[in-house]
Amino acid sequence: MFFTLLVVLIVVVAILLSLVVLLQSGQGGGLAGIASGGQATQILGARQAPDLLEKASWTLGGALIFLCFIAPFTIGGEQQRSILQENAGSAPVEAPALNPNAPAEGTPAPGTPAPAGGGDGAAPPEPATE
Repeated sequence: MFFTLLVVLIVVVAILLSLVVLLQSGQGGGLAGIASGGQATQILGARQAPDLLEKASWTLGGALIFLCFIAPFTIGGEQQRSILQENAGSAPVEAPALNPNAPAEGTPAPGTPAPAGGGDGAAPPEPATE
């Protein structure tokens, strides 16, 4: 619940930050250009609009970073277990051989004679008698 609230808050702050940044202009345009004359200058002052937008962008940027840093710590609520976690304790797992040079299961060890009959599982042929 708290995590969802933080995600919604992060989205709202991100949208506000993008709007504030788009209102600014690096070369004196944007909202600062509106305040270059007329009644806007008397209300906002010649330099107050860019200062206000700059402070707002720094504040919103800091809030966004803070919220994004805090959000993962609030996930704790109702975590569901994965299928792998549920099945981990039910089936015994055989440990692999510790010797990496050991022959694979079903293959004869080096130096032992190969089984007669070609290894296809059939009984070896009887020797011919005369």
